Amino acid sequence: MTKRANKYKLTLEQVSLMKGETPLSEPVSLEFENHDEIFKIIDIIKEKNLFENENQATEFAIGLKLFSEVMLKNRKHPLFEDFFPAFGEFMKKLKSQ
Repeated sequence: MTKRANKYKLTLEQVSLMKGETPLSEPVSLEFENHDEIFKIIDIIKEKNLFENENQATEFAIGLKLFSEVMLKNRKHPLFEDFFPAFGEFMKKLKSQ
């Protein structure tokens, strides 16, 4: 039986640079799967009013879901072995907010 996952496409475009230089990078487009419904997570984080503005809530939700999915898929990787238990505690704290 194949595991089902939600599929997403994210495009990141560099709009401007701090020093006023012209952006040189082409947009990066990425297709990925996630076990959660990310748009629903974004709405939940916004409703919690954890940050000063909605943009930060959206940035946080997207970053968290991208990071956590990679970590879950690679949980036995030495890079994550010390962090994984702390991340579980972090998620419990976030969900209790």
